[in-house]
Amino acid sequence: MSGFDRARAVDRLEDLVETVANERMPVPVREVWAFGDVALGLDPVERLDVYVTKDVLMRDDSDNGAVDADAIAAEYGVEGIGKSVRADWAADHPEYLRANANGHAAPEQCLAAHLLEEDEPVHLEVCNAAFEDNVTQRLRGARLREDYTQLLDPRGVCLWAEGTRSDEAFRKLREGELALPTLSAALEMLGLDDAEAETAARELHAWREQQDGVTVRGDVV
Repeated sequence: MSGFDRARAVDRLEDLVETVANERMPVPVREVWAFGDVALGLDPVERLDVYVTKDVLMRDDSDNGAVDADAIAAEYGVEGIGKSVRADWAADHPEYLRANANGHAAPEQCLAAHLLEEDEPVHLEVCNAAFEDNVTQRLRGARLREDYTQLLDPRGVCLWAEGTRSDEAFRKLREGELALPTLSAALEMLGLDDAEAETAARELHAWREQQDGVTVRGDVV
């Protein structure tokens, strides 16, 4: 699937936020951000970048009397039901249940399956840390590993937080009113020198151009 025209990209973000706000998710979701091309006002938007802040599931708030997590795990061959993802969500949406290589429920993959179509040009970042905090964390890690493809583009806008949708953010996205710097300039603001910022931006752009369809990255900080 090719990219979105700008209006369709913002419509898709509105649909996604509506789903998060009104449907039971595999884990509690606190924030939804858009970043990258759509935040920059580009048209078309080649890839839609979305960041979701989730809670680590410390205690499943499913109705334990109504759902047997062990039975669901046995039926679908996925561990961690009621521990990594909500048991009642897994019971209601087994078609969205996804596991990692170890056979354990993967919250970021479950969220992607619930929120996105298989062939959409969307990159989904899922983390328990807030967007700004993870920008800093990922920058630190990328510099240590000298792997700038691990960077999180800091040019983002919060669309929904703690149950409240930002109509103003959506208006600015739709009208292309957000004034954001180039990626290299944004990275310089975070402490990189000019040469490193240019290199980092170039490598991240190159990585993005190689991606196709839905891509998902999950972090726990």
